[in-house]
Amino acid sequence: MTQVPEADPLSRWDLAAEAIAVRIRWFGLVVGFSYVNIVSKAEDTLILNGLLLMGLAYTVVDTWTNHRGRVMLAAAPILVSAMETFFIGLLCYFENDLESPFRNFYLLSLLCCAIRQTVQMTLITFVLHTLSYGLVYLILHQQDQSGMAVIKLFLLLAVLTWASIALSRLIKGIGEHLSNLNSALRENQTELENRIAERTRELQETQAQLMHQDKMAGFGLLAAGIAHEVGNPLTSISSIVQVLERKNPDDYTRDKLSLVGGQLSRIQGILRELTNFSRPPAQEKTRYTIKDIVEEAMNIVKYYKGTKSRTLSSDIPADLPILHGVRDQLVQVIFNLVLNAIDATAKGGRIDITAFTEGNMVVLSIRDDGNGIDPNNLKSIFQPYFTTKKQGTGLGLFVTNKIIGEHGGNVTFLSAPKQGTTFLISLPFSTNDKVTR
Repeated sequence: MTQVPEADPLSRWDLAAEAIAVRIRWFGLVVGFSYVNIVSKAEDTLILNGLLLMGLAYTVVDTWTNHRGRVMLAAAPILVSAMETFFIGLLCYFENDLESPFRNFYLLSLLCCAIRQTVQMTLITFVLHTLSYGLVYLILHQQDQSGMAVIKLFLLLAVLTWASIALSRLIKGIGEHLSNLNSALRENQTELENRIAERTRELQETQAQLMHQDKMAGFGLLAAGIAHEVGNPLTSISSIVQVLERKNPDDYTRDKLSLVGGQLSRIQGILRELTNFSRPPAQEKTRYTIKDIVEEAMNIVKYYKGTKSRTLSSDIPADLPILHGVRDQLVQVIFNLVLNAIDATAKGGRIDITAFTEGNMVVLSIRDDGNGIDPNNLKSIFQPYFTTKKQGTGLGLFVTNKIIGEHGGNVTFLSAPKQGTTFLISLPFSTNDKVTR
């Protein structure tokens, strides 16, 4: 017995055709038992019932096989035709009558074959049935009987063979055409669903980028406003300090004024760095070193509230190859990753930033000793709007991954529960770009 895959349209046809053949066999058995035990006057009724019981057993097994989605003896159709030919011939022989109704079973068998099998197999079955009935005629031939019975059955078989083959071809052709249409429809449906999913993803990413840009623009306006409001009083205070310093104060006053001036310069530097970071990012690509980018990002990170309670270590070799890209965007990337590392660690935690070359890539490593990333979230951290923070927007890692991808690089990470997380940023460089010192 051969299992038929449901995905193959011809196999589905085989199953449907086999189901029809099973019903025809059951019909033949019911008629056969009724005829033998009610109508027939044959002397060998017991043998005929035995033969029909054998047919019943075969049909039961065939029915069970069909219900399991298989076709019985699918690999040996000629064996099925030969068994049916032999079975019907025995029924006609033991009925001992050339006009026996059992000869109509030849027609039913041929019809089943035409539905299920190929044209060649149907023609073979036609020949087998003709030879079978011809042999029965030779065995049972009586002097007062002519060969008209054989001729009539031959003509019936021939007509049925021609008609059933034509009908089977028509039905199979329609079935295959509908199957092709369904396949094309499924393909179009799948393609449409994929396009919708792709457009939805692009829309989400665009929306996420716009939200991030709006956030940075709002932050820039706020920073500029703060710098303006604070800068004016600071300028006044600085002018006053300079005036007082020109009055030839005593040593104690001079020291205090110098201390105030230094702190004013420090505040002005902080405002300047804040304003530079929050300004609209330039889109022009320039040459830079990864060391310069890290230092610029760290100058902003140092003002973050959690920095003082963590240990930040930066060890970037000065002789790494020169890179080419949008400087402001890369500063933003490193800033985002370091802030994430700070948030992921507890007080007293450690964050190490290192860099090295690997092939034609400069690799920046940002490692923290925090709790690591939940294994259930590993596949989602680069998706827009995904966040585990109460106040998070879920845009930081998404934007980071997109920016690095636009620079021809990639972002990977290594994380284990309770063992921390390491983010690796790989950026390509040209073999001709070397730092000369």
